[in-house]
Amino acid sequence: MPSPIPHPKGLPVLGNLFDLDAKNPWGSFNRLAAQHRPIFKVSILGHDIVFVTSAALLEEICDETRFRKCVTGPIVEIRAAVHDSLFTAYHHEGEIWGIAHRIMAPLVSPAAIESVFADIRETTAGLIAKWTATSGSGSGGKQRVNVTNDLDRNNHEANMAAFFHERVSIMEGTEPPVIAAMQRATEESLKRTSRPSFLTWLLGHQRKYDRDIKTMRDYGAAIVAKRRAAEQENPESQPKDMLHALLHGTDPETGKSLSDSQVLDEIINIFIGSATAPNLLAFALYYLSLNPEVVVKAREELDAVVGATGEFTHAHLAQIPYTEAVLRETLRLSAAAPGFNIEPIPSEGNEPVLLAGGEYQVSRKQPLIALLTHVNRDPAVFEDPEAFKPERLVGEKYDALPAGVKKGFGSGKRQCFGTRYAWEWSLLVLATLIKEVDFELADKGYKVDNGGVNYNGAFSTRPLGFFLLVGGRQRQE
Repeated sequence: MPSPIPHPKGLPVLGNLFDLDAKNPWGSFNRLAAQHRPIFKVSILGHDIVFVTSAALLEEICDETRFRKCVTGPIVEIRAAVHDSLFTAYHHEGEIWGIAHRIMAPLVSPAAIESVFADIRETTAGLIAKWTATSGSGSGGKQRVNVTNDLDRNNHEANMAAFFHERVSIMEGTEPPVIAAMQRATEESLKRTSRPSFLTWLLGHQRKYDRDIKTMRDYGAAIVAKRRAAEQENPESQPKDMLHALLHGTDPETGKSLSDSQVLDEIINIFIGSATAPNLLAFALYYLSLNPEVVVKAREELDAVVGATGEFTHAHLAQIPYTEAVLRETLRLSAAAPGFNIEPIPSEGNEPVLLAGGEYQVSRKQPLIALLTHVNRDPAVFEDPEAFKPERLVGEKYDALPAGVKKGFGSGKRQCFGTRYAWEWSLLVLATLIKEVDFELADKGYKVDNGGVNYNGAFSTRPLGFFLLVGGRQRQE
């Protein structure tokens, strides 16, 4: 007979309502998960939420013959902005998902990502120029920088160049309003799932949400309008980039193309989805600031491969395994996309689903949330799981790990569409920062804890209030 799924003790009717911080749900989930493996649940006003916290069980629920992506909660809410897009399409909307996927997929293939490497390198140079400039505003010749904001700006520059062939320069001055609108809208989509709907209207949240959605869609429309105008003026010289595919591509299976509204959906999707990459880099810089010996080792590798004053090429990305392991270890400890939803595939009999060889049982209609921060700390897989040790994820050591701890970008056909682009952008920017910039915590006592200390987010989590003192790398003669 299946065992009951563990759960923290709650109150009658209210359940575990007071165990959760509505302003920081991921922090609350992570605090509870630290006490329960491989699975636990919480109950809120009679509604159960089930969480998976072990590598083996996550691997089981990623079996696409038994389970599928679950579109629920905040993902449903953000459909107000992006409708039936790649990220948010329901299972029954598989046709339009397939059309968009087949139109866009060639633009995130390995060859396509290599073709935009120069754009990523060029925009990275702008970040390095800012962080190595002399400002006099910090100490010891270094300047104080807002890490997450600068990385958001740099990522936006790269996205605009790589996917839409637009050069924007936003490392200084006012940032495009779409960045803040996107952050507010995704945070609001998370908050709406636990807020009574009448309060959403009464307190003005709906008005702000609508305004942010309009800002995002207007920004996408301006990108389209600029390309349309350029095509009318000189149709033969326009780039065959992602924007061209969105506007003019046809599905090879159905012959269908995307509507004007769907084009805007996918443009916004690119911006929302890419937000995980700068957050991942912010966590990496935090861990590196606490582990300077890792920086020394990565620099030795980078100087040997690229040269002390050399320029990165795309081929170099496959030649820096230790630096890549730094990124992998960061993803293990602080997955910027903190989890994803899975549900059992419906059946006619609607019988319960057995997990872990029959040890646990859930309803056929029960969504399951994979908590990656705790899956990736599974002591059955990792010795000293709380420690930052990139060497454990180098080369063959990484290859030998179970699939359950390699789900940082999701799983199956609905995993992150831009995984390769996000990874190559993150690896190049991180490697360049390590190679060219000296950095240290601006506030020596600053700490991040996945249980909610300087840690929050919606679809993507980030270190909050994170500042570094940065300057050009001081090389010994």
